[in-house]
Amino acid sequence: MQKKNTSTQFIIIFSLTLLSLFTLELLAITQNTLIIPWTHFLAQLSSNIVQLFDSQTIAQGVVLRDINSGFAVSIQPGCNGIEAIIVLIAAMIAYPAPLEAKIKGMIIGFIAIQLLNVIRIISLFYLGQWNQTAFEWAHKYVWQALIMLDVLIVFILWIRFMKKPAEENEEKHHAG
Repeated sequence: MQKKNTSTQFIIIFSLTLLSLFTLELLAITQNTLIIPWTHFLAQLSSNIVQLFDSQTIAQGVVLRDINSGFAVSIQPGCNGIEAIIVLIAAMIAYPAPLEAKIKGMIIGFIAIQLLNVIRIISLFYLGQWNQTAFEWAHKYVWQALIMLDVLIVFILWIRFMKKPAEENEEKHHAG
């Protein structure tokens, strides 16, 4: 019975946290102070990375543009990795774990998701210049799935590595 209560508790906390965080994300103050500046930063970071190989790339706000071809990608809501991070944070908050482990997991998860998201932005930038159909397919299907798979993998690895030290401590306690 304990396992069913734990699962139900996880689902309730996860759902309420998701609802709260997505609501918070939509507030104008959050958009203006966090989301929009973060998205501008992602465009600039992506541009800086691309400029290591292609000096004809610039960032303008949330847009990454190739100066020669004029092709550009705009990093819109849903493409800045924030929603994926919200899902990961909600799962970590709902999971029964020490606060310190949750905070470490959220920081590492944020970095992992955003690193993959920068790769996503840059790959879509180049893919769109090569083939618009492939760009649309990769943008709508492949990368959406990969980003959410990243969330799942980070969450599973976090659980696994978080439990490992606790299990080792238990084994030492029982052996001694």
